[in-house]
Amino acid sequence: MRTVLIVDDEPQLLRALQVNLRAEGYTVLTALDGTTALLHAEGNHPDVIVLDLGLPDINGVDVIARIRRTSNTPIIVLSARHGSIDKVRALDAGADDYVTKPFGLDELLARLRVAERRLSNSDGGEPARTVDVGDFVVDLTGQRVTRNGAPVRLTPREWAILQLLVRNPGRLITQQQMLARVWGAGYDSETHYLRVYMGQLRRKLETDPARPRHLLTEAGMGYRFEP
Repeated sequence: MRTVLIVDDEPQLLRALQVNLRAEGYTVLTALDGTTALLHAEGNHPDVIVLDLGLPDINGVDVIARIRRTSNTPIIVLSARHGSIDKVRALDAGADDYVTKPFGLDELLARLRVAERRLSNSDGGEPARTVDVGDFVVDLTGQRVTRNGAPVRLTPREWAILQLLVRNPGRLITQQQMLARVWGAGYDSETHYLRVYMGQLRRKLETDPARPRHLLTEAGMGYRFEP
């Protein structure tokens, strides 16, 4: 049974989530502020953390950064802040995903399942070496991609982008994270590179590049691979 830590300064929302997640089979810990959240994260080692950014004592982004010093626990940010800057800051600090209030329970449960899949993959030690999504197959060890059994020729940068996404299924990779990993320091503002290369990857791999199923864009923030 997975343990979820929910951190939010709204007692009514906290109680509602506690009841609903327990009904779904989760063990639930709660915190109304960042200080208590850090104590739970250190002492109780939850499997997943759901964290509001607007906390009364410590900024939520700072809470994420402090947790990330010692833990890789998946963190889902839950916040009423709609601006992409807040989302990017949280993701760059180490959050894995972002849900904006108001939200549906089904959406949160789906995000939790994604986090659990990542957790299960990491529990097994070695990451999956071959990822088969039906439309195409990625061989991470051999650095090869096939579509309908035929090899797909990728440039080194296309491969670097695809590999980064495939190794983090369901996780939102920010534009800044991708630029730093693929191009290096000094390219933070060159987001047009990503649009060009993601377009090329979709044309090579997606059945309908205009309506991609696997290589998804989160407008203004980054990209996500959905198996």
